This record gives sequence, structure tokens and C-alpha cells, in this order.
Amino acid sequence: MTAIHEQACALAGLRGRLVLVGAGKMGGAMLEGWLARGLKPAAVCVIEPQPSSELSALAQRGVSLNPGLGEIGEAAAVVLAVKPQTAPAVVSGLAPLFGATTLMLSIMAGRTIAFLEHELGRAAAIVRAMPNTPAAIGRGISVAVGNARAGAAQRDLAAALLTAIGSVEWVDDEKLMDAVTAVSGSGPAYVFLLAETLAAAGIAAGLPAALAAKLARETVAGSGELLHRSPLEPAILRRNVTSPGGTTAAALEILMRADGLQAIMTAAVAAATQRSRELAG
Repeated sequence: MTAIHEQACALAGLRGRLVLVGAGKMGGAMLEGWLARGLKPAAVCVIEPQPSSELSALAQRGVSLNPGLGEIGEAAAVVLAVKPQTAPAVVSGLAPLFGATTLMLSIMAGRTIAFLEHELGRAAAIVRAMPNTPAAIGRGISVAVGNARAGAAQRDLAAALLTAIGSVEWVDDEKLMDAVTAVSGSGPAYVFLLAETLAAAGIAAGLPAALAAKLARETVAGSGELLHRSPLEPAILRRNVTSPGGTTAAALEILMRADGLQAIMTAAVAAATQRSRELAG
């Protein structure tokens, strides 16, 4: 049995309701992934004050939309996908959903396990995770960390819920989540900026704007897919494209100088890490 099949079975055999609190882009992507993996719509309750047309359509298929908490009862898992600034007004009100084995899976940036324990009580089994936006196409990566109350069963359930949107890695030290947020949580924006600036550079070199945009988009996307499929390290792939004295070498001489891309990326990730710490309080 493959790992993906095992995760699908875990969702299909879920005991109790799965409650999704917040169904924006990330929450919505997770919901679509769960249903694609075999979770029955009737097993899902979604709490979302501003439901999208897609979510309303899912409600027609059996997903319970905005039920009263008293109607839900004890949940198997509660997935918290709201914005961090709204969390204090939301989390404590979810306490009626929690039983002895209920999992709280939070994908909020910045909000710590300690915050969630304060709002829910230290007896709650909590897993904090940071996914990223390629989750929308099932190609995200999430990093997760659990509290002392999250046992093997809750961690397995968290892994099943996260695997529906991509791969999952675990860490033991929650302090690493700030750097995780800076690298993979915010990372897609850095890649999109690369495509944006590469297109602008192509225009500056004389290419028509539409052609420059297409070349940049396809080059970034294709290179990312090659990196995904290849067993080779990024540095080796880079060297394989670089002929001594050629055009790529001329460009890399600029990008790899002391004040080049490595220095800029290191400073950017450090700034994002620090901001994540600030948001966590």
C-alpha cells in the first residue's frame, strides 16, 4: 500500500466530523484535497462567514456550511485556517468541539502552540503546521510540529490532512517554524518575483513584453519541474547548464558575486524570520 493510499484510507475512515474553520485560499485548497482523497462531504463541517461560490456549491453536495457548534458535537479534528489577527476572537469559542482525542491542526502563521493551549486548555492535542500556496495544485509542502498531547494517532491524522495538499515534514522544535515560514511559507513569492524580474530584464534587453513574460514564466516553471523530478542537487543542475566562458557563466558572475543573489536571499529570509517572531509576540 502506498503512502498516498494509506493517507486516503485514513481520511475515508475518519471517526467523527472534520471541522474546517476558515475556507479562504489555503483552507479551500485543503478541503478540495480531502474530498479528492475520498473524504465524504457529509463528514465535513465548514465555518466560514463569507463563503465563496465554490464553497456554496460544495454545500449542495453535502458539506455542512456554518452549522451551530451544538449541531456538530465532538469533532475528530478541527483545522484552523483563519487569519492570525482574528484568532483570539475565534479559538476559545471552539472549545465545545473538543473531546479527549480531538486534534487541533492550525495552519495560522505566527500563532504559537502556547497561544492555542492558552485558548483551548493544555489538555488539547495540537499540531501547528505551515503549508504554502502550491497547495492549490496539490504541490505544496508543509512543516508540522506537535505539542506533548498530540500522540501517534493525532499526528497520523494531521499527516493525512496535510498530505492532501502536498508533502509533509516534521520538526521537534517549534522555534524553527519562523525560519520555515520565511523559506517555504513566503518562498513562492520569491519565485514569482524571480519570474517578474526576469521578464523585466528581458524587456530591457529588447524583447517584446509578451514574449519576455512567456519566456520567464515557462523557464521558471520548467526549471522548477526539472528540479522536482531530478535526483541531482540544485548546484549540480546549475553547473550542468553553465558552459565555461559562455552566456550563462557571464550572468552567474553577476548573480553570484559577494553582494549578489545569495546575500540578498539571506537578508530576505532573515527579515521574514524576524517578522514571523514579531507576529508571534
